[in-house]
Amino acid sequence: MNRFVRYLLIFGFMGLFTLIIFNSVIMPWYIRKAHSIPLMNLKNKTISKAIDILESEGFKAVINDTVLTNTVLSGIVMDQFPKPYSRVKAGRTVRLSISHPERLVDVPNLIGQSKRNGELILQQVGLLLDTVYFEFHPDKKEGTIIWQSPKGGDVLRKGNGIHLSVSQGKPPNFFQVPNLYQLSKTEAEKELKKSGLLLGKIDYKQDTTLIPFTVLDQSIVPGTVLERSIPVNIIISVEDLQDIFNQMMEK
Repeated sequence: MNRFVRYLLIFGFMGLFTLIIFNSVIMPWYIRKAHSIPLMNLKNKTISKAIDILESEGFKAVINDTVLTNTVLSGIVMDQFPKPYSRVKAGRTVRLSISHPERLVDVPNLIGQSKRNGELILQQVGLLLDTVYFEFHPDKKEGTIIWQSPKGGDVLRKGNGIHLSVSQGKPPNFFQVPNLYQLSKTEAEKELKKSGLLLGKIDYKQDTTLIPFTVLDQSIVPGTVLERSIPVNIIISVEDLQDIFNQMMEK
């Protein structure tokens, strides 16, 4: 008798457990399955067309996100959630991501601008300063932008960055010989001083093709880079060698 009661209780508990599982899991799943429908694929459709399709099937539509792109027209469905062909209940809200034109801006020409001015110009057009390189340059003032990428006139997405190279001025121990041709003695001496060089020996040569008392030639070729400061000799033109004697007598 006790064994019979024990078996009866076991089968009773098993039956109750099965009934609970059936009512709480199997039946709801079956009902959902029976009352759900596959969601249509809305990708590559216009937003108005997608909304019409969803509403005709009893769904709700909401624009959840925008995708910035210039490869497709504006207002095209790029993605959706739930995914296409998922089984969902009628009345479900479907979230859509649509295309939006990406804003492009013309890259300004920053060559010759100071680094600070370059930063301000980039801010005004909606671009960022990405990487800044510094290098010595014999002809460009310290702090001047001497290179940029992308170059001025190119088109770039708003919010992207520009790479710049900024001059550090002349390198140390750098002396570049200026062009003294047709300068007066005083002007030649000033140019040499600006370059950190000295005026050396002065010779005179008769020449009727140039303005008198201007530089006819120099001992070091213009543009030559020197590692140390040395005197630069010059030859001054005169119309008549007597002019040299007269000038010396006046002094």
